[in-house]
Amino acid sequence: MPLRIVTADERLSAVANKTTMALFGPSGVGKTTLVKTLPHETTLCVDLEAGMKSVQDWPGDSIPIRCFKDAIDLACLIGGVNPAADPNGFFSEAHYQHLTAAHPDLVRLLTGKSIVFLDSITDLTRQAMAWAKTRPEAFSEKTGKPDTRGAYGLLAREVIGLLKHLQHAPGKTTIMVGILEKVTDEFGKVTWQPQMEGGKAARELPGIVDQVVTMGLFSRDGDAWRHDPERGTERRFVCTAANSFGLPAKDRSGRLSETEPADLATLLRKINATSTNAAKGVTP
Repeated sequence: MPLRIVTADERLSAVANKTTMALFGPSGVGKTTLVKTLPHETTLCVDLEAGMKSVQDWPGDSIPIRCFKDAIDLACLIGGVNPAADPNGFFSEAHYQHLTAAHPDLVRLLTGKSIVFLDSITDLTRQAMAWAKTRPEAFSEKTGKPDTRGAYGLLAREVIGLLKHLQHAPGKTTIMVGILEKVTDEFGKVTWQPQMEGGKAARELPGIVDQVVTMGLFSRDGDAWRHDPERGTERRFVCTAANSFGLPAKDRSGRLSETEPADLATLLRKINATSTNAAKGVTP
C-alpha cells in the first residue's frame, strides 16, 4: 500500500462513520438486547454464543459462529486484506480472494452493513482456546505432550490479530460485547474484570478499541447515580476512565459523560459528533 497523506476532511469523515467499542456487563444485565437500539437495516449481529433468544423479534441479520476458524474468515470478509499479513496466512490477499469467491452472498450482505455487533468476545476467546489446543504450537516439541503455555500464547496472538483487523475495517463500526465478572480478593476488595480466556488479550483490548464501556444497574442517589448491581433498576453505560464506580471504561472521543443512557445509537451519535456540532450540543 503506497504512503499517502490523509486530509483533515477525510479523517473527520472516517471518524464520523466508524468506531470500535468493547462493551462489558455482568451476565443477565441485557447486553444482547442492546442490538435493538441500533438501526437493524445496517447492523449485523455476529452470534457466537447462541444468544439470540432474547432478541428473537429483532428484524436484523445475524450470522451464527461456532468455531474460531469461521470467526477468522468472517473477520477477513469484514476487514478486507491486511497488507502486512503473511502471504499464506490469515487476512492475506489469498485468504480474502478465496473467501470472496466461496461466499459471494456474504460479500453482498456485508456491503450494506456499517455496524458489526459481536456477541460475545468472551465466547470468541473460548472458541479460540478450543482451536489453539489442536494446533502444533500447543504441544511440546520434545515430548509431544500438550503445552498449555503454547496454547495460551497462540490464543493471544490470533485473538489480538482478529480484533486489530476489525479495528481497521473500512467504514465499519464494531461493537464487541463481553461478560464482566466480579472478583473479590482475600482481603474482601471487589474489582470488576472482563471475562476472557487468556490474560494478554484482556489486557491489550482497551488499547485496541476507541471506547470501553461498562453497562450496569444503577439507582438514583439524589441528583447522582449509584452503582447498584444487586437492586438497581436503571441500566446505564459507564463511559469514562476516571469514573467513581471503579468500572472498566475509556473514552477517546472526550465527548461522553461519566454515565450515559443505555442506548447504543444515541451513544454513537454523541461520540461521532463533529467538533462544531459538539460545541453546540447538536448530534448529526
